[in-house]
Amino acid sequence: MQSQGASKTSVLNCIDLSNPDLHQSVSLLKQACLDSGFFYVVNHGISQEFMDEVFAQSKRMFEQPLSEKMKLLRNEKHRGYTPILDELLDPENQLKGDYKEGYYIGVEVAEGDPEAEKPFYGPNVWPEPELVPGWRETMENYHREALEVARAVARIIALALDLKVDFFDQPEMLGNPIAILRLLHYEGGISDPSKGIFGAGAHSDYGLITLLATDGIPGLQICKDRDAKPQIWEDVPPLKGAFIVNLGDMLERWSNCVFKSTLHRVLVNGQERYSMAYFVEPSHDCLVECLPTCKSENNPPKFPPILCQTYLSQRYNDTHTDRSVYKKPQTSILPKNMF
Repeated sequence: MQSQGASKTSVLNCIDLSNPDLHQSVSLLKQACLDSGFFYVVNHGISQEFMDEVFAQSKRMFEQPLSEKMKLLRNEKHRGYTPILDELLDPENQLKGDYKEGYYIGVEVAEGDPEAEKPFYGPNVWPEPELVPGWRETMENYHREALEVARAVARIIALALDLKVDFFDQPEMLGNPIAILRLLHYEGGISDPSKGIFGAGAHSDYGLITLLATDGIPGLQICKDRDAKPQIWEDVPPLKGAFIVNLGDMLERWSNCVFKSTLHRVLVNGQERYSMAYFVEPSHDCLVECLPTCKSENNPPKFPPILCQTYLSQRYNDTHTDRSVYKKPQTSILPKNMF
């Protein structure tokens, strides 16, 4: 296992979406994207009251008995419940999988619709209304509102990359996006990197951008230089009312490594922790190839073009447990105690 360096506190730029000085926002975001690929977004238009309700509904779901949650197990489209240890993000350093449970909610497309044939489109896995009343409505509303925040952030990113402001609004990009909400619950164990025990192992996100909302309990850490030995991990403090936004590998690839997709992980400290990650990617058929403003004769494209759906499917399959294991008795695959 790789040595884990001592952590310090990270200082991130803060992007105010209500700021009339767009030039200032672009400058702050560009600096953040060149440095760590992480920044805060405030005044994003989603009320604190509604955020509190989404967190409360998330908690109600995770408080259900495991037998009920396993009825909602994620399907081949990555919709539904993911148990503890389902995801293994850092096989080199993790003893088992992540000590977190989650719930995936994507773009709702009815069965029978031709679009539902695409890998990341289709009907969601919803609990019965009487199990968690109002749950589906709350999550669908949040999904819609978070997408508008992501589009606003993407416009500033476009300007920071010297593209037209509406570059990412095109139909083949965020006009018809792959947008996945993942509710997350970390039980109150204690992570121990020296023993390979993590809330979430070190990883970079797969796609374009991620909006992370937290319940105020710390745990997120970033590592700006993944090749450093030992790695230096920085704590990212929660900021009430803010999203923590980070760039994904797809945007690093798109920008020819001009912008950074940074390693991050979650360590839990004995406190129960809830968070919500909203992953935003372009459409299935978007061809991700080096942006015209990020290449030159002296800096040719570092990666070949690839379809978004091909890239994402491979990344998801690489990090999630094969669903067939859940056909075995639950006691053989799920831990009785986290730590």
